[in-house]
Amino acid sequence: MRQLTAFTKKEFMESTRTGRMPLLVILSVLFGIMNPLVAKLMPWMMEAFAGSLEESGMVLTGIRVDVFTSWTQFYKNTPMLLLIFIVIISGILTTEYQKGTLVNILTKGMHRWKLILSKSISVFLLWTVCYWISFGITYAYNMYFWDNSQASHVFFGAFCLYLTGIWLITLIMLMSSLCSSNYMVLAGTGGVFFLLYLLAMIPDLTKYIPTKLMSSYSLLPQAAEVSDFTYAVLAAAILSVVNILLSVLIFNKKSI
Repeated sequence: MRQLTAFTKKEFMESTRTGRMPLLVILSVLFGIMNPLVAKLMPWMMEAFAGSLEESGMVLTGIRVDVFTSWTQFYKNTPMLLLIFIVIISGILTTEYQKGTLVNILTKGMHRWKLILSKSISVFLLWTVCYWISFGITYAYNMYFWDNSQASHVFFGAFCLYLTGIWLITLIMLMSSLCSSNYMVLAGTGGVFFLLYLLAMIPDLTKYIPTKLMSSYSLLPQAAEVSDFTYAVLAAAILSVVNILLSVLIFNKKSI
């Protein structure tokens, strides 16, 4: 346990030293501010472009801005934050393959499963900090400008999106144990995500696919129920555990 804790701390220090953690935290703050800001500025932006839109035959009616406008921005922008996060952490193992640093670590007695677990924990914690910072800032501004109580299941909807990130991180770890370059890791992760996204278009499968969690905004205006996401939450949780277990098994047999 002491070895696992020490290596997890090392991963955090490495993330800070390389600038990954500060960059992601700053981006999270910016995204958190941007969501309500865009909502607040939307009437002004629409008025600024009104002339051009009218020339193209589009007529603007009254623009209503409320808490749902800001939460819509949150659910639109968070996948972009998640994509940036995934790209930045995609080399968590492959960079060390290429530098040969894993050999030194493993020859000093570090168990392979502890290495995978410590790296996973460090990325989970980083995503947790980044995501909830962004959510917290958006929530606070929404509470100040509007009324969050107008929206239903705000925290469960946010948890669904957060869990999507956890699932994708475990997929990155699985692909990292299989592949030797971060380009292949990203391609493999993107391929699996796209396949599941296509499967989610089949009505009978939709509720079982983790990608459904990205549509959890529908909970806020009560266009969906919590029960509509139960199976997707379970599927994401189970697949996350399976991905980590497979990562450990594959990495244990991998020649470094």
